[in-house]
Amino acid sequence: MNTFSNKLKIFNDPIYGFVSIPYEIIYDLINHSYFQRLRRIKQLGLTNLVYPGALHTRFHHAMGAMHLMGQAIETIRSKGHDITDEEAKGVTIAILLHDIGHGPFSHALEHSIVNNINHEDISELLMDRLNNEFNGELSVAIKIFQNKYKKKFLHQLVSSQLDMDRLDYLKRDSFFTGVSEGVISSDRIIKMLNVVNDQLVVEAKGIYSIEKFIIARRLMYWQVYLHKTVLSAENLLVNILQRAKELAEKKVELFCTPQLRTFLYNKYSKSDFIKKPELLDTFAKLDDYDIMSSVKVWVDHEDKVLSMLCKQLVNRNLFKIELQNQPFKDDKIAALKNRAKKQLGLSEKETAYFVFTGNVTNDAYRADKIRINILFKDGVVRDIAEASDQLSIDVLAKTVKKYFLCFPVLN
Repeated sequence: MNTFSNKLKIFNDPIYGFVSIPYEIIYDLINHSYFQRLRRIKQLGLTNLVYPGALHTRFHHAMGAMHLMGQAIETIRSKGHDITDEEAKGVTIAILLHDIGHGPFSHALEHSIVNNINHEDISELLMDRLNNEFNGELSVAIKIFQNKYKKKFLHQLVSSQLDMDRLDYLKRDSFFTGVSEGVISSDRIIKMLNVVNDQLVVEAKGIYSIEKFIIARRLMYWQVYLHKTVLSAENLLVNILQRAKELAEKKVELFCTPQLRTFLYNKYSKSDFIKKPELLDTFAKLDDYDIMSSVKVWVDHEDKVLSMLCKQLVNRNLFKIELQNQPFKDDKIAALKNRAKKQLGLSEKETAYFVFTGNVTNDAYRADKIRINILFKDGVVRDIAEASDQLSIDVLAKTVKKYFLCFPVLN
């Protein structure tokens, strides 16, 4: 068996069955340490504290999105649109690596121990690094990822309101959480894809599948991604990392893995990642195990606040949380802070780690972004919010904002 054919492996995915690796370079990228790290980062962070089955990883998701991209390329080609082999390879690499810059518990990390840099920035930096390693073979993929490639519909397959990323994560997250409201017909949607004027469209026969997709996304956000107990757990971890960062800035000694120590005891921004290439390699070794190992040890730390917060997470003694459509009244927040301050023996500043408010938004469909366009038989293309005969789509296009209040269980 020659080297090339040996790299065209198949793997068994619980969602799609047997999935093939379409290009030799895909096999090499999957085996790279940057990509293998995704095996050690859960797709849904702390959601398993609510839905115990939600233990799938970003590795699973990236492989699934790659598989759907192959189906989309085949469908679009079958309808007479030209996608060269180089473009097909580029867009497949782009979707495979679209999440490569995610850190462990991404939301918590981006709000606590790194500054002014998000996972999209890290993804681009890692892709540039890989492009150098692979002698420029990722150049087309990077252009597509950045929406700088001449065929704009290829970027829309990677990043839009109807991309292979969303089609996979909705179906996958639904499967592993057991929340059936997220089940969508990805096969049907992909078969209905087409291209008009360099824009991705969905043929009118698929309009009901798109309606269900948008509704499923809305329901999955409230039932899974923004589930109030998940919000409680995620904000608890944010506060743990912020407290650890505060102590690190005061030079208090904390147990850390070497990778976590680098970011906890220093302040780095996007410009630092560009100036210091070694930072990128350090970040690319950071995963869920670095965070949770540290949290387990911090349970016994002498800092009372850090210890209490870590005990809550390790033992799943989460904050109580209330969710409502209006901001919480100051007197209610003040009363809870006073109770927490007295019962837990905290200072005013420390109490803010235990009683706090915030807000979340849910926008299942945004007409001001890259739209989901429906192609009718007469050649007319209309936005889904206008084309749908379901009033609910127009309603779903409105952003819903909710406010939450977290506080400890008090006597």
